[in-house]
Amino acid sequence: MFTNAADKPINNPMAFQFPNIDPVAISIGPFGVRWYALSYMVGILLGWRYALHLAESGEEGTRPNKIDIDDFITWAVAGVIAGGRIGYVLFYALALYLQNPLEIVMIWKGGMSFHGGMLGVLLAMILFARKHQVPLFRIADIVCASVPIGLFFGRLANFVNGELYGRFTNVWWGIVFPDGSGMPRHPSQLYEAALEGVILFLLLAVLVRIPSVRNRPGTVAGAFLMGYGTFRFMVEFFREPDEQIGYIANLITMGQILCIPMILLGAFLVFRAARQVPKISAAQTHDSA
Repeated sequence: MFTNAADKPINNPMAFQFPNIDPVAISIGPFGVRWYALSYMVGILLGWRYALHLAESGEEGTRPNKIDIDDFITWAVAGVIAGGRIGYVLFYALALYLQNPLEIVMIWKGGMSFHGGMLGVLLAMILFARKHQVPLFRIADIVCASVPIGLFFGRLANFVNGELYGRFTNVWWGIVFPDGSGMPRHPSQLYEAALEGVILFLLLAVLVRIPSVRNRPGTVAGAFLMGYGTFRFMVEFFREPDEQIGYIANLITMGQILCIPMILLGAFLVFRAARQVPKISAAQTHDSA
């Protein structure tokens, strides 16, 4: 049972106190590397290695190959950072940044939007595919299968920072975050790490290895959009809305609104891919001969 942000539940003596975690992971003199930045680096590196593995396990001669993935990683990083920041500014705090425009570039202070980052990577994939003559939906499938790795580490970093926490709750696993309320909340960051990270990764890992799916490009990308959109929409019922926005029409959050077009686009991509005539691989042609 849980309540909304406006109704504080009774005090739960079984709730956990938020662990005292230093947000700075590594400190050398006046310089420090925060867990948040470290999570981005680890997520990108592991996602890149997994994408290389998927490209290498594909049929010989098909693209994207390992060279394409190596070339694309720089484009992807630029898309994630630029898109994530611009998306946060536009979707969540436009009025604030219009008053303080110089803070837009201060990404070390936090404020990144997954939906914005997704749009940034999508634009990067379109431009990269055109420039390097790589099939767009094939590279999209590989990239989308790798994204949950970054999501997992990103949500863990949100938990370490004590940010993006959930609504007040009476459940025994509630956590008292250092937000000043003194009341237990849902650890919604961990919900997202489990759903958008672990479970979504496993689902896509199974899909991407099915020959009939790999021969219908766009299926994995569509499944990712539908999966992430659905999981995020669900978690938003437990996550505290952004203070500067709150509930829209006293009913829905901005995160849920942004998930709706994701789910619809994902369904369209899966439907489109299902109607394709699957490409017969060279190995299948040889076997049938």
